[in-house]
Amino acid sequence: MTSEGSGTTEDSGEVLYGAVDLGGSHIGLALGTVDPAAGEYRLIARRNLEGGGYEGWAPVLDQIAEGILELGREVGARAAAVGLGCPGWVDTEKGETRFLPNLPTRWRDVPVARILGERLEAPVHLLNDVRAATLGEFTLGAGRGTSTMALFALGTGIGGGVVVDGKLRLGPLGSAGELGHQTVDPNGPLCGCGNRGCLEAVASGPAVAGTGVRLLRSGQAPALFELTGGDAGLVTAETMGEAARAGDEAVKRELERIARLVGIAVANVVVAIHPELIVLGGGVAGLGDLLFDGVRQELAERVRVFPIDDVRVEPAVLGTDAGLAGVLVWTASFGSSSP
Repeated sequence: MTSEGSGTTEDSGEVLYGAVDLGGSHIGLALGTVDPAAGEYRLIARRNLEGGGYEGWAPVLDQIAEGILELGREVGARAAAVGLGCPGWVDTEKGETRFLPNLPTRWRDVPVARILGERLEAPVHLLNDVRAATLGEFTLGAGRGTSTMALFALGTGIGGGVVVDGKLRLGPLGSAGELGHQTVDPNGPLCGCGNRGCLEAVASGPAVAGTGVRLLRSGQAPALFELTGGDAGLVTAETMGEAARAGDEAVKRELERIARLVGIAVANVVVAIHPELIVLGGGVAGLGDLLFDGVRQELAERVRVFPIDDVRVEPAVLGTDAGLAGVLVWTASFGSSSP
């Protein structure tokens, strides 16, 4: 239970924060509490909104504001502050989006924190969505108890984040940790960022599915054909994993190749920051041992400059909550101050 207008829960006096996970197809909203020192969080109320925003950013911000206010009415309290995870480049100090490439109108130079803050009557803090997920996993998930870790979010794109000596590192533009845009194949395919051979171009969900479609159409993947009914639109990393386990050797070889490329990227990060932990999340990480075994093997083969027996490669544990949990931690770090 919460106390109306106080931003705290009645039973414990915990501060209530709002969390927003902004995506192209859906927007996750939640009210919750967090205790970073104890590694604990609680989502008290939540809902999903449909994304889209083809009319621009203003209607989306209206949806978000009204959604957070409605959650507050449900639980009987307003959020003391709100965090927003954004899929792209944000100015965390000014609270403005600079470039959100996967959203219509790209949200260039939108003063999101000011606009939402006025509607919600609370400070609003922005953070890149995958950096938020990194912070969530570090503080509340797989990274609890570690000091230095990196996260790869292997999904529709590939994002990432790094924590060094207990601190999320953002760099001067908030873009440190774009691990999906390191080159792993100099002669590889063109990436959406303009570079060739980025990890994202060869190991993201669409890239993995693309290799499966090629095998399907060339008659090299009978189990995959059976699983999808021959429909190329149903080929995903998940169905490829099922096909590999069902005996499609060509699919298995492709997944092993992709795992090696992810392993190269992981090895690069390990050499750069020597983390205790590498966390792999997102849909492609759902391949399980078909991915993780190859990544660990490649890591062991490529890093020879120092011992890496203490470096773990593990799956993310917070799932779709990672982004919301991360912005709760991020927002709590500011208290009730404005950006």
